[in-house]
Amino acid sequence: MKAAPRPCSIADTLALVGEKYSLLVLREVLLGVHRFDRIARNTGAPRDILTTRLRRLVDAGVLEKVPYSERPQRFEYRATAAGEELQPVLLALMAWGDRHLNETPPVVLKHRCGAELAPKVVCAACGEDADRPSLTARVDAPGWTTAGPAED
Repeated sequence: MKAAPRPCSIADTLALVGEKYSLLVLREVLLGVHRFDRIARNTGAPRDILTTRLRRLVDAGVLEKVPYSERPQRFEYRATAAGEELQPVLLALMAWGDRHLNETPPVVLKHRCGAELAPKVVCAACGEDADRPSLTARVDAPGWTTAGPAED
């Protein structure tokens, strides 16, 4: 009998936004592209798939539909607070892709200070890098085990 997967916030998040076009929709909205036709063009998503992804992200509270025209009725898509919180995830994915998959980054983001953005994860309490050696896990969910001595 196959064991049930252990509870995991990463798995839960991937179930919502882990599909290619969902992440690309979020990329576009967070870069300021809000209308269906431009999102479709910039992501390359087929219109039926894009419609499904947008509906799912709206239903989950990641995006909201905002009317911009009454005749004909048209909507644009805006990130909610929950959607805005996904921006660091997208920035980290982009930075990884720039380092490991693309010789020349396709898009370069500049911070308001003028420097090219180089995202990194730091501890909010002390400001130190949150790299693998600095982290330990407290397991609160059933079904989880931590690494044994041979796995460290």
